[in-house]
Amino acid sequence: MNDERHSIFRDAGRDRKTAEDIPDTPQTRAPSYRLAFADEGFLCREELRPVRLQLELLKPQLLMDEHEIASTVVLFGGARIPSPAEKGGARTQTLADLSHFYEEARLFAQKMTEKSIASGNREFVVATGGGPGVMEAGNLGAQEVGGVSIGLNIVLPHEQAPNEFVTPDLCFNFHYFAIRKMHFLMRARAICVFPGGFGTLDEMFESLTLIQTGRMKRVPFLLFGRAFWEKIINWEALEDAGTISPEDLDLFRFVETAEEAAAIIEEWDPAPARDDIPGR
Repeated sequence: MNDERHSIFRDAGRDRKTAEDIPDTPQTRAPSYRLAFADEGFLCREELRPVRLQLELLKPQLLMDEHEIASTVVLFGGARIPSPAEKGGARTQTLADLSHFYEEARLFAQKMTEKSIASGNREFVVATGGGPGVMEAGNLGAQEVGGVSIGLNIVLPHEQAPNEFVTPDLCFNFHYFAIRKMHFLMRARAICVFPGGFGTLDEMFESLTLIQTGRMKRVPFLLFGRAFWEKIINWEALEDAGTISPEDLDLFRFVETAEEAAAIIEEWDPAPARDDIPGR
């Protein structure tokens, strides 16, 4: 991280190093003597949750600012969707059938990253959850054309690691789902949702809710695979019930291919946030 000094005071890093070389005594071994910002046990106390939330928001923000990343293209999608080459080992036939979306995600990421490279890797930077499946495909596509991509990983109970195609300096790990979601959307120029499970649905509906309620500007919101989405979600039933408005169904578009999605993003006219909620 950039640590240029704007203060005449001695910096925290030097004091932390100095504190490591002090004499070993009962007093210096006591937890109470540790510098607060260097004391992991202290930082993990329940009372420090607000500080941890702030740190998780701030660290990726500062690093992305240092890389001059101004906008992203977000790819949400299932971790269990295999590549076409691996579809023979898929747990279900449906997952095997969905494997072509791995390829579409890879090709789409290539197209977006070519745009990103033209901007000096500042605009349209591909951002994924950093995991396997569709996420891996997005980071792979970006790497294949020589660009950078972001991976927003999260600690889960089972052992895991980010996929190998995330740009290392833009690979982040989170404890708080809420802060991770903020970083997905804070710079988003487009949101692309591929078939997936609970996590994908959670990310999709939260993002749609922010746009629906005017908390976020309109951006291209593209659902890959109409047949999948219309099978698992009865959009018209929501409209018929009156729980959403007909206008809400215009907040997203169905697409099937990388070319189709890229064309929509290319032709998109900036749209302001809603100033009211239709139907309310």
